Amino acid sequence: MNHYDMTQTRTGVIVKQNSLVRQVYAWMGLGLTITAVMSLVTVSSPGLYNAIVGNRLVFYGLMIGELALVFTLSGAINRLSAGVATMLFLGYSLLNGLTLSIIFLAYTADSITLTFVVTAAMFGAMSVYGYTTKKDLTSWGSFLFMGLIGVVIASLVNIFFRSNAVSWMVSVIGVIVFTGLTAYDTWKIKALADAGEEGRKPAILGALTLYLDFINIFLMLLRFTGAQKD
Repeated sequence: MNHYDMTQTRTGVIVKQNSLVRQVYAWMGLGLTITAVMSLVTVSSPGLYNAIVGNRLVFYGLMIGELALVFTLSGAINRLSAGVATMLFLGYSLLNGLTLSIIFLAYTADSITLTFVVTAAMFGAMSVYGYTTKKDLTSWGSFLFMGLIGVVIASLVNIFFRSNAVSWMVSVIGVIVFTGLTAYDTWKIKALADAGEEGRKPAILGALTLYLDFINIFLMLLRFTGAQKD
C-alpha cells in the first residue's frame, strides 16, 4: 500500500469516527433533553406528579420499566431494528424524566441547575480525554466495573440501613467511577469506529451508555451540591 492509499484509508477512518461520535452525542443530547423536559412537565402538572410520587406502585413500576428497557437495549441490540432501538432509547429517556422529577421535591431548582452545569463540565472534560488520548484504556474496564458493582451493592444494602456515612461514601466512589466510565466509554466508541462500526444502532447504544454515565454523575453530585428545600 502506497503513501496515498494509506492516507486515504486513515482519512476514511477519521470520517467514520467523527460521524459515529456526532451521532452518539446527538442522540445522547436528545435523550437528556427529553428527560429534562419531561421532568419539568411532570413537576408542573400536580395531577401527574402526585400520581407518580404519591403512589409507590406506579413509581416502582416506572423504575422496573426503565431497567427492562436498558437491559433490552444493551442485551438485544443486535436483534433489534434501528427503529425499535431508537424508540426504546427515547422511551427510556421519557420514563427517566418521570422518575427524576422527584428530585424537585427534595432540592431547590437553583442547586439542581448548578449541579447540572458542573456535571456537564466534568462529563465534557472526560469525554474529550477519552476521545483524544493515545493511551489504551482497556485496563480501565475491569477496574471500573468492579467499582460499579461495589457502588450498586452498597447502595442496595444501604436501603435497609439508611446510613448517611455509607451514602456519602457511595456518592464519592460513584462520582469517581462514573467519571472514569465517561472517558472509558468514549474511548470504546472511538475504538468501535476504528473497527469499522457505523450506523444508527451502535450510535444508539453509545448514546445510552454515555447518557447513563451523565445521569449517574449528576445524581451522585447532587448529594453534595444540592441545596435541600426547607
